Amino acid sequence: MAQRVLLLTQWFDPEPTFKGIVFARALVAQGFEVEVVTGFPNYPGGKLYPGYRIRPLQREVIDGVQVTRLPLYPSHGQSGIGRVLNYATFAASSLLYGLFGARRPDVIYAYHPPLTVGISAALIRLFRRVPVVYDIQDMWPDTLRATGMFSNERALALVGRVCDWVYRRVDQLVVLSPGFKRLLIERGVPAEKIDIIYNWCAEDMIGSPNASLPEAFPDDSTFRVLFAGNMGKAQALGAVMDAAELLKARSAKITLVFLGGGVEVPRLQEMVRERQLDNVVFLPGVPMAEVGVYLASADALMVHLKRDPLFSITIPSKTQAYMAAGRPMMMAVEGDAADLVRNSGCGVVAEWENPHSLADAMQQLADLDADTRRQMGEKGKAYYEQHLSLKVGSERFGEHFRRLGKK
Repeated sequence: MAQRVLLLTQWFDPEPTFKGIVFARALVAQGFEVEVVTGFPNYPGGKLYPGYRIRPLQREVIDGVQVTRLPLYPSHGQSGIGRVLNYATFAASSLLYGLFGARRPDVIYAYHPPLTVGISAALIRLFRRVPVVYDIQDMWPDTLRATGMFSNERALALVGRVCDWVYRRVDQLVVLSPGFKRLLIERGVPAEKIDIIYNWCAEDMIGSPNASLPEAFPDDSTFRVLFAGNMGKAQALGAVMDAAELLKARSAKITLVFLGGGVEVPRLQEMVRERQLDNVVFLPGVPMAEVGVYLASADALMVHLKRDPLFSITIPSKTQAYMAAGRPMMMAVEGDAADLVRNSGCGVVAEWENPHSLADAMQQLADLDADTRRQMGEKGKAYYEQHLSLKVGSERFGEHFRRLGKK
């Protein structure tokens, strides 16, 4: 008889999420019977998606996967109260369903954040004796402090204590980087209870570019370095603008292309206008299905974050997408993400928020011959397929589910 896995996650397709329908389908392909327990889709805008309305319970089937949607308070704005209500209402409804409505699973998979999902999973485990695999994607309270979501130290200390309570009560912790594991060990979690399973990317969209490039995308008369994704405070892209100014002063044939949106875009565009940086191009964000052609058309791909201890143990999600795209990379994030680039040989590492280091790294890539850059891209793609892919990651999760489901 197939083992039953209950995937407990506040966010699920059609919302953007790392562990969505592709993960559920991969588990079904391994022979698991999967039920997804999630909320009504409202992330990231905080508004219900068209075609949905809040009900006590809604069941649907997506690509052969049973999805159960439970009520929550839709919110994802700057309001702390709205965010807390959003988290708390889904935790309450998932706890009630997990205790009284769900057919008993053999194992529960719980996705963090938010922490409230972990609380719900731990309580279901307590009363129904079902083992829990807890997938930690954000290190709370560290992320809350770093992003400014919460600044009250007493509240952050309370979050830390609740995290410790959840960690003690689940059966298996899964983290996305070696640094996350080191931090949990420092906080008293036994090393043997923690496994590192790297995130994967949207492989079907990255590997199958099916859109045309806009006319504003630079041609191959210049070396094109692409940054794709959110442009917010955490990306600290002012330093990259400084690097662009240095490259212009050197008369380097290098153009920086920024694809996406974010709160920092107006300020960055103003910097470009003031400094007359004709080597910087901004392009509006496109659907994920269209990103692949941009990645494939760039000569190098850039990752940059602000200098922060938390980010040194974080692997930005675009890292996997860049590697899967098979293009050379400039990694301007120290720590675990830089180690991936070094270990795979897929690019160069620059010092974050250091304009001279950033400019030098881009020049280094531009000075390489095309064959060397092609080999870098191929090494990154091969490393992704061997260590970071959906196939590898889902099989590792499957091993934990089978082991715990037998107990």
